[in-house]
Amino acid sequence: MSRPPTFVPPSCAAARTLRTTRGDFAVLDAVPADGVRRRGAVLLLPGFTGSKEDFIALLEPLTAAGYRAVTVDGRGQYETPGPDDVAAYAQEELARDVLAQAAALSEDERAHEGSPTRLHLLGHSLGGQIARAAVLLDPRPFATLTLMSSGPAAIAPVQQTRAKMLADALATLSMDEVWMAMRAMEPPPPQEAETGVEDGQDTDDSEALRARWLRHSPAQLIATGRQLSAEPDRVAELAALPLPKHVISGERDDTWPVPLLDDMARRLDAHRTVIHGAEHSPNTDRPAETAAALVCFWDEN
Repeated sequence: MSRPPTFVPPSCAAARTLRTTRGDFAVLDAVPADGVRRRGAVLLLPGFTGSKEDFIALLEPLTAAGYRAVTVDGRGQYETPGPDDVAAYAQEELARDVLAQAAALSEDERAHEGSPTRLHLLGHSLGGQIARAAVLLDPRPFATLTLMSSGPAAIAPVQQTRAKMLADALATLSMDEVWMAMRAMEPPPPQEAETGVEDGQDTDDSEALRARWLRHSPAQLIATGRQLSAEPDRVAELAALPLPKHVISGERDDTWPVPLLDDMARRLDAHRTVIHGAEHSPNTDRPAETAAALVCFWDEN
């Protein structure tokens, strides 16, 4: 589970609703300050069990570089409600949501800026596979595609086992019961492990993480966990698109091994970035370095 450094957005960002032809989505909308040259916009899609807050640490450096950054809760994620029907979370449905989000964001940019804006798409983990599905349906809205810690096909076998265990638990237990079971199985955050107790300031935002978890749709988690465990290799399809591509990850990853991501980047003829000191979530592990790498890629494309 991703652990954003905070659930409080920076001053450059506002929580709002993005209204689209496929429904309303909760977003954090971060806008460059007056006087900063606008270079484009980016739509950021979070991963499995994650939310828009996973990108909070990237928002200030991205806006400082001139990029409007909109990070979104997909249907059934955190503050965007979703139906109880697992079928509503089929990958194509989620991909079409992304295309609708892109259309709404592009229309908003035209209304405020008076001209079309280059829109970049980034997906982390599960969000990367949904982003891939979206551009395979229609690449035209996007200037580039960045896959962050998101592999070519199904997740590693040990992660498939964990996804199945989660789905089985969600079928019989409440979200709160599942949360307590997951917390019991996970190692404590570093500071908590060192002290044996939390320091009273809730440095790992455990209550915020719990609140986020309780608002996820179980149907969404079950459906997307199955997708991650059965995703086919679509790299050849993606490579056929002329869209510039970026594969970025940490130097360690237990969801898709890093050599697998290296190979995917070669097959895609994609720009490749490895963020040293980061694991599956470079956006939270090393946000300054991650933002710099993203900006460099977007500026060049």
